[in-house]
Amino acid sequence: MTTGNGSSDDFKRAMVVTAHPDDAEYGCSATVAKWCRLGWDVVYVLCTDGSKGSDDREMNSEQLAELRESEQREAGRTLGLKDVVFLGYPDGYLEPTLEVRKDITREIRRWRPDVLITMSPTRDLMGSTYIGHPDHFAAGEAALAAVFPSARDHLTFPELFEDEGLETHKVREVWVMSFGTTANFWNPLEEQDVDTSITALGKHASQVCNIEESAKWMKKRRAELGEQIGADYAESFRKFTLG
Repeated sequence: MTTGNGSSDDFKRAMVVTAHPDDAEYGCSATVAKWCRLGWDVVYVLCTDGSKGSDDREMNSEQLAELRESEQREAGRTLGLKDVVFLGYPDGYLEPTLEVRKDITREIRRWRPDVLITMSPTRDLMGSTYIGHPDHFAAGEAALAAVFPSARDHLTFPELFEDEGLETHKVREVWVMSFGTTANFWNPLEEQDVDTSITALGKHASQVCNIEESAKWMKKRRAELGEQIGADYAESFRKFTLG
């Protein structure tokens, strides 16, 4: 079990790659709030437009995509993000194609993160109330493949350098969001970080039916994770340190 902000004190840039608006708010936004509080530059990369997640029969996909982008940008301002990048793939149909991988590679080379957080590329069937979203697995797989080897190798997607001037980049750590037994790294958090993450989650009004209940769940879960390392709060990940 390991804890901390990262393997090196000189880490100052991070990227979070998820499938949808609000994924990061549920999975890692207290860590993001902490990094932003400490002066890091943090960028979100959202693979899809979030255009499907609604029970409102009066809502169409174009309206929902516009609404969810606005909500995510508000959440980003709450957290203190450097930027929010939308790749614009249709919600519900994401696959880990070479096109998606190239788009993520472009953003890695553009922003040059020390740490990249993403979603698990595998379905976890250990729970009994949630089976996972296929877009999550696709986003995780594409992000991991973009980190290694695509962002690293100059002969992969050479047009990113030749046409766009984007030099290769080696991400130093990858943190895969994990609330289960696959976690090997717990990031200790302060209460203000968790509170900021809850405020950010509340900006996703189209997705959060009861922010009070969601806030209780987030605080309780992060307190339970903190207990595992003797901290008030924590978020857990599967961490990979890359050479």
